[in-house]
Amino acid sequence: MADSGRIHRLVLLVAAAFLISSLPLAAQEKPDTPETSSTTSEAGSTACCSDIGRSVSLRQLPGNLLADQKDIWLFPTKLAQGKHIWPTIAVVGITGGFIASDPYSAPPFRNTTSFSGFNRVLSSTNTGAFIAAVPAAMYAIGWTRKDSYAQETALLAGEAFADGFLLDLPFKAITGRREPVAYTGNGPYIDSFSNGTHNPFHSGGFYSVHAMGAMSVATVIARRYRSHRWVPFVAYGLAGAISFSRVTRSNHFPGDVFLGGAMGFVIARYAVLPQRP
Repeated sequence: MADSGRIHRLVLLVAAAFLISSLPLAAQEKPDTPETSSTTSEAGSTACCSDIGRSVSLRQLPGNLLADQKDIWLFPTKLAQGKHIWPTIAVVGITGGFIASDPYSAPPFRNTTSFSGFNRVLSSTNTGAFIAAVPAAMYAIGWTRKDSYAQETALLAGEAFADGFLLDLPFKAITGRREPVAYTGNGPYIDSFSNGTHNPFHSGGFYSVHAMGAMSVATVIARRYRSHRWVPFVAYGLAGAISFSRVTRSNHFPGDVFLGGAMGFVIARYAVLPQRP
């Protein structure tokens, strides 16, 4: 078992190192939008003319976040105008179906040790560090190589995560969702809402911030580097593994993970990268 755990950790570290080191280099070969005219004018700042239609820099990050949050919180007004109805129904419907399955989906993961090695590698601490490390490393390598496209991608990934995190806080505070591991034995799991802590910074809850963070970072990277066909497979594959680990560790119910992943994708794709084709 110890050897198996070491192998799992080695595979994860190799995959992480490969992803982190390769993406900024790929941008130098052929970025997804070669017409981008961004240039690095000073350390920590990427100058105007982003290919997404707005300036992206550390200095402008707070303003961009506020603009994103305005769009996110005004989304119900678009529904009232008849926009995005079917995608919203699909996400809400699938999430509701997963919630209804809580009494049946949670016990199998509470009653098995089959994922013990997987769970040790993809712990909450490890996955959280990895999600943060990818954009941080991309920015550092991009800054070192004067690669403004990589720097911009890293900032957009961080922006997408921050947007999803800010939205997750009121979700957790309002719903007070218990995590499966908080139950003794096999439930009952039908009373998970409002019976947990309403502290928005607690582990678990509705929705999964790990799933949201992994998917939001993966979506930005996959979209920005989609001309390199392997990038979306690696990015979404790692995001999927991180999201699945939330269920196998009993930190979240499947519905929490599905909604978290959906929110991460939607926020990154349509709030942070609104003008991407």
